Amino acid sequence: MSVKELVAEAAERLREAGVASPEYDAAELLAFVTGSSRMLLREPTGEQLGRFEELIARRAGREPLQHLTGTAGFRYRELVVGPGVFVPRPETEVMVGWILERIAGVRNPLVVDLCTGSGAIAGAIATERPDSTVHAVELSADAVAWARRNLDGTGAILHEGDIDGCLPELDGQVDAVISNPPYIPLTAWESVTTEVRDHDPALALWSGDDGLDEIKVVAATAGRLLKPGGWFACEHADVQGESAPAVFAATGLFTEVRDQRDLAARNRFATGRRV
Repeated sequence: MSVKELVAEAAERLREAGVASPEYDAAELLAFVTGSSRMLLREPTGEQLGRFEELIARRAGREPLQHLTGTAGFRYRELVVGPGVFVPRPETEVMVGWILERIAGVRNPLVVDLCTGSGAIAGAIATERPDSTVHAVELSADAVAWARRNLDGTGAILHEGDIDGCLPELDGQVDAVISNPPYIPLTAWESVTTEVRDHDPALALWSGDDGLDEIKVVAATAGRLLKPGGWFACEHADVQGESAPAVFAATGLFTEVRDQRDLAARNRFATGRRV
């Protein structure tokens, strides 16, 4: 069987299992086991073929692709990920870019990443703005272990603990606060994909009946940490394009509160500026 036929057959198995991107995933897994690239796939050895078939079966069982390869790309970096940490999503990269644009003219910016998870956001900002000081806060001990690996060498400072009440020594001094908090309503259980529902940690997903519980904590914490004129960006579900910005507006602490869209034109993150 040729490499093309091997990938096509595996992709069909994944498609029948309900995987959203079967061709991509099949090619990515073959590249992973053969040590090649998705664009220049190599024919597998017998041992590699057995490993490929095992991974295809696990992917058909809806294990996340990133858990199978152990890595996830985010902006210009490759992160290590696995069970116990939220797999970063491409749409979050847009929010990071938005914040980087807002602090482009700030010398030595001070940035706080709330609910850092894998450290994806904090690591991206620290490496793309090497003159910045970035603090990352995460409650989950499992996620902290992954974040520690991903932030090693970036200069970002990792703090284990709740974002509520965190970093009081930075009150009123921060140039930008960014967060991808848990925001899925408990009532949305059935609508969440199997990969997310069964494999991403619950602490990173669910946030009360309306999904806004942790966003309210982000709003209060951002209001406390930001200096006047400092920016915030907070990711949310696409159905929260009105409710999430309203949380920040209701505090009376922010101006220019509005919602931003991702590359698929979906409502994705709320933004604003400290009064």
